Amino acid sequence: MSLHFGGLVTEMSPEAGGGIGKLIECPAMNTTSDQHGTTRREAARSLQRLLPRLEASFAAERAADRDAWDVFRGRLAAHFEALFGPLLGLYGGRYDFFHHLERLLELAARSWFNRSGELRSLDAAREADPTWFRSHAMMGAVCYVDLFAGNLADLRAKLPYLEELGVTYLHLMPLFVAPAGNSDGGYAVSSYREVAPALGTMAELADLATKLRRQGVSLVLDFVFNHTSDEHAWACAALADPDGEDLDGTPNADVYLMFPDRALADAYEAHLRDIFPDQRPGSFTWRPDVSHWVWTTFNAFQ
Repeated sequence: MSLHFGGLVTEMSPEAGGGIGKLIECPAMNTTSDQHGTTRREAARSLQRLLPRLEASFAAERAADRDAWDVFRGRLAAHFEALFGPLLGLYGGRYDFFHHLERLLELAARSWFNRSGELRSLDAAREADPTWFRSHAMMGAVCYVDLFAGNLADLRAKLPYLEELGVTYLHLMPLFVAPAGNSDGGYAVSSYREVAPALGTMAELADLATKLRRQGVSLVLDFVFNHTSDEHAWACAALADPDGEDLDGTPNADVYLMFPDRALADAYEAHLRDIFPDQRPGSFTWRPDVSHWVWTTFNAFQ
């Protein structure tokens, strides 16, 4: 099933200079620059209002590790606009936008305080060298775990081979739980919290990530959030009640596009290309269990 996210293209143009007087005199105002300026102001105002609430929520953590909080707050100030702008464009019209924005900041702060010293040191090194991934010394490799090694345990045994090759970037193709026979190469994910049992466990994945990092290798995984398998918990909830809401109060129709008739489906189809035109033409699948057309861009089970 395909997740419903609004599309957004942003253009980061320099703000128009010369102050408000020059803007009024200019007959052809740069709309993109003006919008960017508005977003910047709204981002600054929003952070100013949210920060005291965030500080209150993490009073104990701030007292215990002031340096860590200062680092987090500095990064938040530096990057909040880049986070706020796209989210505002996508979800700014929702009544609960700021609730979810605050929740997102809380999760980020919690993750930061739970982050190990080793990872914080790596963060600092990469922050000091923001183009580290563009280095000529970076050597990438990509593989399916089962095809290359069998499972995560056997992949660990191949680390000396990867080191001999000079690999510094290892991209593992999707390895999370997916329906047997309907996995689309692992891209029809049923759970991002579970590794496919045949490949190993989340603990083994975490152990592999640590070993790779200490060998100087960056681990890369796919998180394919624009669609899931129809066995994912989100999809099961949506199919059980297309007109209902999830536990956070988000309408299921805001997560997956589902229509009771072809009118809107046909309107979308007029502007969509078929991904698999020979074996699975069209972008919608009729689900008789819920009497809705469901957006399934790739396969009927996605």
